[in-house]
Amino acid sequence: MTLTIGALRAEPGQKKRGVLPADLGSTTAEVPLILVNGSRPGPRVVITGGVHGGEFVGVDVATRLAGLLEPDDVAGQVVICPVANPPALYGGRLNISPLDGVNINRVFPGDKDGGPTDRMAAWLFEHLIDGADAYVDLHSGGIDQRLLDFVGYRLTGDDELDAKNRAMAHAVGYERVIFSTSADGGNSHAAANRQGVPAILVETGQLGDRDPVTVRRLLDALYRLLHHLGVIEASQHVKPPTVPPREWIWTGEVASKVTGLWYPAAVTGDKVTEGQTIGRIIDPIDGTEHKVTATATGTIIYGMNGLSVRPGTELAAIAAPHH
Repeated sequence: MTLTIGALRAEPGQKKRGVLPADLGSTTAEVPLILVNGSRPGPRVVITGGVHGGEFVGVDVATRLAGLLEPDDVAGQVVICPVANPPALYGGRLNISPLDGVNINRVFPGDKDGGPTDRMAAWLFEHLIDGADAYVDLHSGGIDQRLLDFVGYRLTGDDELDAKNRAMAHAVGYERVIFSTSADGGNSHAAANRQGVPAILVETGQLGDRDPVTVRRLLDALYRLLHHLGVIEASQHVKPPTVPPREWIWTGEVASKVTGLWYPAAVTGDKVTEGQTIGRIIDPIDGTEHKVTATATGTIIYGMNGLSVRPGTELAAIAAPHH
């Protein structure tokens, strides 16, 4: 079956690379795509990296995987988009787009008549995610963020879809599998779920790193996932996980209420209790101190490492093992 996305076409047994234009209203984004159309039938799997600026491991690994996967080794179709949000990746260094200050992973599935970031999200859904059999969105701790590797999935209320999400998340082979109890919100994998597409979020690395060991960890994880989905057969690439996955549940997040300088007292990996002081924000003008407390009990999975924060900046996300 021919794999066609925009002007790009790959026949069965072909790998095609190219760039497609995404009309963002005020500008046009050039979106790179690699289509690997397997020599045998199977599922269509979509992999995106570079949804956020400053998160480099997923971009690196998606690019490497695109070079390594050959159609003769693939059953089905793999669509790889290593830079899913070019304005943010090339023009910004944080998770918002320099075009409009919007975090794309809060507005999926987007709006084709909206602002630039809404249009970017809508383009990705229309061209890549709609109709996929599985979707994987690759993220990292950005340049200002410390993070423990984890896989995220949503519970949707649809037992069959939930089972697929959970199985995909466990197949990645990371120690922490963290779920949310609804598919609400503008995250890519949640919005995909609402369209009936099994989807997960994979977070690997921190502080904008692209350390070879970190890159290898994610590449191994994607091979395990592709094997689980029936896209590739077991080979020397499919290594068993080093630890058994354990289910966690999100318990709370902490956001800044003010603009200022952030001095954490509890950092990523620390266990905290609800109400505990986890840091303070200092006003650089008059030295006023704002105490920040944990909104829930659990472990800080990712936290703000950067100094400067503003209202709405996420300071910590907290999860706990699910028994």
